[in-house]
Amino acid sequence: MLALGIDPGTAICGFGFVESVGSRLIPRAYGSIFTSPEMKMEDRLMKIYDELDALIKKYKPDVMGVEKLFFNRNVTTAIPVGQARGIVLLTAAKNGLRLVERTPMQIKQDVTGYGKADKQQVIYMVTKILNLPKPPKPDDTADALAIAICTTHCLNSMTWRNQL
Repeated sequence: MLALGIDPGTAICGFGFVESVGSRLIPRAYGSIFTSPEMKMEDRLMKIYDELDALIKKYKPDVMGVEKLFFNRNVTTAIPVGQARGIVLLTAAKNGLRLVERTPMQIKQDVTGYGKADKQQVIYMVTKILNLPKPPKPDDTADALAIAICTTHCLNSMTWRNQL
């Protein structure tokens, strides 16, 4: 099973493809989609859609995992991230992908064993779990890989299989 994890954002939208083969998780492709702050918002969203759609058509994932929105401090970033997340959900729907949504705490718990892990702990565990030669950059890419890892774990559990 190939899972696509997405960390939505309008400036940087992280993506990671992780394949579950038996008990092993294999990274297939990962990176980030970048947009310029000088671009009009509608052009930024179109770029995210076009590049994500092309990635889905190229790699043909079975499922997409995306982080649920959670903002407790910086509400000003909620709207642009929400817009990017909407584009991500639209792209999943247009490509017929099953969707798994998890909170940041659930993702951290699944990847590190601790729901309040800091970013460096998540990056360290993603690097170890996927046997990467070096930590993925930028952080949005590491977050997307963490979401993909969590998504494979969710689908490999009987509870989640029955819910999808």
